Amino acid sequence: MGVADRLDLTLRLVQGSGRVSVSELSLRLGVSEMTVRRDLDALERQGLVRRVHGGAVATRTREEQAGFTAREPWQAATKDRIGAAVAALVEPGSRVLLDAGTTTVHVAEHLAARGPLTVAVLSVQAAVVLADRPGIELLVVGGRSRPGERSLVGPLTQRTLEALAFDCFVMSIGGVHAEHGWSEFSLDDAAVKQAGLARAARTVAVADATKLGVRAFSRVAPLDAVDRFVTDRAAEDSATHPGGPRTLDALREAGVETVLA
Repeated sequence: MGVADRLDLTLRLVQGSGRVSVSELSLRLGVSEMTVRRDLDALERQGLVRRVHGGAVATRTREEQAGFTAREPWQAATKDRIGAAVAALVEPGSRVLLDAGTTTVHVAEHLAARGPLTVAVLSVQAAVVLADRPGIELLVVGGRSRPGERSLVGPLTQRTLEALAFDCFVMSIGGVHAEHGWSEFSLDDAAVKQAGLARAARTVAVADATKLGVRAFSRVAPLDAVDRFVTDRAAEDSATHPGGPRTLDALREAGVETVLA
């Protein structure tokens, strides 16, 4: 396991239990306690955990309360693997609608090598990543930028999407639940995702494993509205993600192809 992946898993283990000891992490990760202490120090410098005697406690705010900048460093290595896996599913020559979110910024980085592509973005940050990239025809969908989120939302965004058609919608998501389906914390974001689903021939949903088993405020669509779901391998680990295995089973039963990066 690489350092970045180990840091991601360490963070998840701390977040999952609220408080965890150095000895527990050493056993779970198969590394020395000295290595665990160094990793916890690195996470503390990023403001993601707080060191306490013999271990660490979680400091991460709730997902729906943290803005884009705060979430950007969370599970960065994991999100980059997911981004590469999603980009590999996009055929050159496609017309792609790329959703907003920290994971889809990583998708954007990898899409830059998949041209020629026409990519319409719902994210100010993704627009920055793809601007002036050879082989990428970039369309920035109009609308209001949500403060702190850099996602484009509102009536102008929805009207623009209604005038376009896409081969693929890469949809980020706040939560995916076996019974509740796909959901978002923001009504505005949910409405834009519904418009994107309606305008795409196929949809690839993308999220790290922390979103599995989560029922967010606003329902976007039932599980079978999506063709593929790309997440990380930790989704199968009930120790770190109790809702993961059940959600994956429900997705497969609904006919959604799941890809574990």
